[in-house]
Amino acid sequence: MSAVHPDIIQQLRQEILLREGLRPPSAAAVDMGLGAVAAAFPQGVFPTGAMHELLSDGPEGAAAGSAWVAALIGRLMTGEGACVWIGSRRVIYPPALKAYGLEPDRVVFVDVRREKEGLWALEEALKCEGLAAVVGEIREVSFLASRRFQLAVEQSRVTGFLLRDRPRNRQPIATVARWQVTPLPGERDAAIPGVGFPKWSVELLRMRGGQPGRWELEWREGRFHSIGSFDSTAAAQPGWKEERKKTG
Repeated sequence: MSAVHPDIIQQLRQEILLREGLRPPSAAAVDMGLGAVAAAFPQGVFPTGAMHELLSDGPEGAAAGSAWVAALIGRLMTGEGACVWIGSRRVIYPPALKAYGLEPDRVVFVDVRREKEGLWALEEALKCEGLAAVVGEIREVSFLASRRFQLAVEQSRVTGFLLRDRPRNRQPIATVARWQVTPLPGERDAAIPGVGFPKWSVELLRMRGGQPGRWELEWREGRFHSIGSFDSTAAAQPGWKEERKKTG
């Protein structure tokens, strides 16, 4: 049997990614500045025009996830576009977004009374092609609702983020990636008083066409700095196997 030509294998991989809602990166793909984390993404490019899910287990994790997402959106909004941030319990301090490269006057905050209203507002915002990103602080999201979100971004090419703090149901939903971001103690600079630069443990629990793993990142001088090594299998990381069982 003759060997399969590499071009055929690459074409099949592209077709699989397209069916999973991931388009090949364009020449104008945004560099998110994530360093070694990019090795986990399909073709080494952060998936835009797709839905990302972030899990957290309390206020500290939720705050860390919000800060990390703000830094990513700051990269997405280097050009034109705006961001819509939806939630029923807004605790974010808009002026603090500037520390992560995100101008607060380009963010539209939508405060809803119930998460059911947030689901509707999120879906409508994801359909708007003029937006660069949409964030939904929504705890409970069904698979059907997440499927509608993914179909919306596949048409609009908006990048969506679901921030889910302590959800009751952790079963898989229709997102391209599932993340968990937890805070780490910042290292103080002897020359600068304070608590140190923001530092996170960033865990990629699931990625379509990519490779899960865990990294340690620090935010300083307006960009990410990798301070931990990339684990291409993540099998040795505590809790990863358990999460994989939950998410399939």
